[in-house]
Amino acid sequence: MRAASSYPSRIVCLTEETTEALYLLGEDWRIVGISGFTVRPPRARKEKPRVSAFTSAKLDRIVALEPDLVLGFSDLQADIAAELVRRGIEVHVFNHRSVAEILRMLRTLGGMIGCESKTAALVGELEAGLDAISASAASLPRRPRVYFEEWDEPQISAIRWVSELIGIAGGDEVFPELAAQSLGRNRIIGDPLEVPRRAPDIIFGSWCGKKFNPRSVAARAGWAGVPAVRDGELHEVKSSIILQPGPAALTDGVRELHRVIARWARK
Repeated sequence: MRAASSYPSRIVCLTEETTEALYLLGEDWRIVGISGFTVRPPRARKEKPRVSAFTSAKLDRIVALEPDLVLGFSDLQADIAAELVRRGIEVHVFNHRSVAEILRMLRTLGGMIGCESKTAALVGELEAGLDAISASAASLPRRPRVYFEEWDEPQISAIRWVSELIGIAGGDEVFPELAAQSLGRNRIIGDPLEVPRRAPDIIFGSWCGKKFNPRSVAARAGWAGVPAVRDGELHEVKSSIILQPGPAALTDGVRELHRVIARWARK
């Protein structure tokens, strides 16, 4: 039995990245509820009750868990957060969008639970891993133009942290002007033929939990001449390792991007 702490000890995580971070820190004992979309680490789904989706939550069940802190992410969870606050629950909603902000989120989380030293070590490991990939990318003989598709109908691209990770992994994002937009509706590509005009060498797809279909992408009108389509360079990146702004994206996600980019650059 753990002693009572002056830091939060009954935490509900409404998104996966804080759950994964607490497990990596060895502080998973604090978690009393998680998102139903959580897959990292796999054991979390077996050990913790699932109390939310992404834009909805079982509010009565969360309150019944008597959390001393609920952690959320982004404006899409603002209504959930507001209702929990009205019910007397302490809530912190992160809104991190870049690689630097992901690392800052981790440091903030560590401070909130009194684990600054362990968190600093974790952040140091993540930074070292990114530096190693960046160094490897710098040695590649060429850089591909990369199109990342978050959703297919409508076509949404260029999440900021993904755009930055593409650069670290050795590629050049073809829609850099969209990366600064935090809201998905502001990252919609209005003209489907704009992608062929930008001629990506590699296409990555991660359709927010829906399986990426390279065949349907290749069959889009006007896309036959896209270098990535012509050369068969259409690749799925699992949403669990790239679309959650946390440790997964900075480890398995960026490594998968780099693996594909490095193979393309050396062929």
